[in-house]
Amino acid sequence: MSDIIKHECGIALIHLKKPLSYYQNKYGTALYGINKMYLMMEKQHNRGQDGAGFASIKFDMPPGTRYISRVRSNDAQPIQTIFRKINKRIRQATKEDAELLSDAERLKRTVPFVGELLLGHVRYGTFGKNSLESVHPFLRQNNWKHRNLIVAGNFNMTNVNELFENLVDLGQHPKERADTITVMEKIGHFLDDAVAKIYKKLKEEGFTKAEASPHIAARLKMHKVLRKAAKNWDGGYAMAGLLGHGDAFVLRDPAGIRPAYFMENEEVIVVASERPVIQTVFNVTYESVQELTPGHALLMKKGGETEIKQIVEPLPKKACSFERIYFSRGSDAEIYNERKKLGSLIFPQVMLEIDNDLENTVFSYIPNTAETSFYGILGAAQTYVKKMLTDALTDKNNVDHKMLERLIKLQPRIEKVAIKDAKLRTFITEDSSRDDLVAHVYDVTYGVVKPTDNLVIIDDSIVRGTTLKKSILTMLDRLGPKKIVVVSSAPQIRYPDCYGIDMAKLQDFIAFQAALELHRDNGNQQDVLEAIYNRCKENEDQTEENHVKAFYDPFTDEQLSLKIAELLKGKNIDAEVAIIFQPIKALHQACPENLGDWYFSGDYPTPGGNRMVNRAFMNFFEGKVKRAY
Repeated sequence: MSDIIKHECGIALIHLKKPLSYYQNKYGTALYGINKMYLMMEKQHNRGQDGAGFASIKFDMPPGTRYISRVRSNDAQPIQTIFRKINKRIRQATKEDAELLSDAERLKRTVPFVGELLLGHVRYGTFGKNSLESVHPFLRQNNWKHRNLIVAGNFNMTNVNELFENLVDLGQHPKERADTITVMEKIGHFLDDAVAKIYKKLKEEGFTKAEASPHIAARLKMHKVLRKAAKNWDGGYAMAGLLGHGDAFVLRDPAGIRPAYFMENEEVIVVASERPVIQTVFNVTYESVQELTPGHALLMKKGGETEIKQIVEPLPKKACSFERIYFSRGSDAEIYNERKKLGSLIFPQVMLEIDNDLENTVFSYIPNTAETSFYGILGAAQTYVKKMLTDALTDKNNVDHKMLERLIKLQPRIEKVAIKDAKLRTFITEDSSRDDLVAHVYDVTYGVVKPTDNLVIIDDSIVRGTTLKKSILTMLDRLGPKKIVVVSSAPQIRYPDCYGIDMAKLQDFIAFQAALELHRDNGNQQDVLEAIYNRCKENEDQTEENHVKAFYDPFTDEQLSLKIAELLKGKNIDAEVAIIFQPIKALHQACPENLGDWYFSGDYPTPGGNRMVNRAFMNFFEGKVKRAY
């Protein structure tokens, strides 16, 4: 999308089911797991570039030997930094002992990070929190192996305060209110409780403390721990955890908001936030990779046994549609086709906006992530021309030879009209000069657009419209088109997200600003705002209804689009400007398995979403610039 929003996170988990010597013999290196983890994290760097972390657990290490390692970075290139540190430790060890790389077990005993259970994470630091302490994985340490817990996830909870108070009620003293800490400590509390109960039973059976340890690992039922811990969670999450003795789990939220995929064969168990990451890194088929069922956990025992258990009652599936529109890499076969369909479905609206004048229309896209939707529009245009030609040929009694000749020559005009100057953005720091610099973030291709042309540009989505107004429209207007039509392959973003995307404040959205202006035009802006605020205030602790929907109800999508175009055009654009948005119905048609659309429709999949959006409106009305959850 042309507007930058920080979003999402990515998880990667690898459980090696064989001894490291197996991978040494078959693949020529005992670093097989680390190498694969590097690739999995790099293939998901699109999901988070503000920080990255890696943790590993070594199986069957003797007491007094380090068996858990963790490294995190919030450098400019965090993944590279992490693996430079890991490789440095390996090089140091092998410099002292040249035979180490060929002896898998000695390498494991000698070098940190070389283990059988690996967890990686990439993140965006939303809401300005990007300190190293905020980077996953998080570690909860204990001298009992079974009570060591490492957690990383792609998630956001809407009821952090409630979860915090739950911990206090349990007698804990959490060090902060962050949802990652509260979630980890909640799991840790019930993990401690489960281990203590198993040990008590083993003691009654006559086992000593030393003898009890392997039996605790065998008897521990992690699904029961997760059921107790997740009982009151409200949010979207795909969460991975490692236990010190070698068990692991991945848990997905009951509405399936956040994605999680896994693959298992005789050598490995692999989990990632995106399907093609697993396909590419492990060279497996599409069918080999499964989607984790919402509300369920993939449970892995140290020995490699796996099972899937329901943890929380599944809700109607509302998988995030932004994953399909923008966030996930487009190399997934389904996502690629869905994005093309988003482009083709919006083509009829484009034709209405250009008065069916394909001959005098240039098609292009901004940014590069919109390229696949652009192919969809292009394909629909080609189909349209073919149909016109077929219809003309079919009517044998009224053959218009001049029309046939025109149709034969007619083909959609496509050009690469805007190229992003990737280096320029890093120098935009000073507010006083920012607008002038932003206007030059994109270079344009001169000489491909005529003064009589419409210029159609497709974007993934339009959030704030800032880049459009201050950069893209200004740049495109220099080409001298008659009309600029900006096409969003996504619907109008009207509501905040509270499940992991950094879209937290209503007043940031250009759709909200447009509705505000329309109410002002109607002369009743203040009355409407006060009425909605009062409803939100009266029902502040309720979760049944999104009262902010009433703010948009008086206006059609077309009225909002016209006002958005008016707001974005400004005074210095000579060309006529139109903005087209994808209808929500068409979005569902293109992405039938990802029906989560709360940022477009206001239909939140969890109760906490309604509470959050009402608080967001209250914050706006009260002039508070802060998150609502």
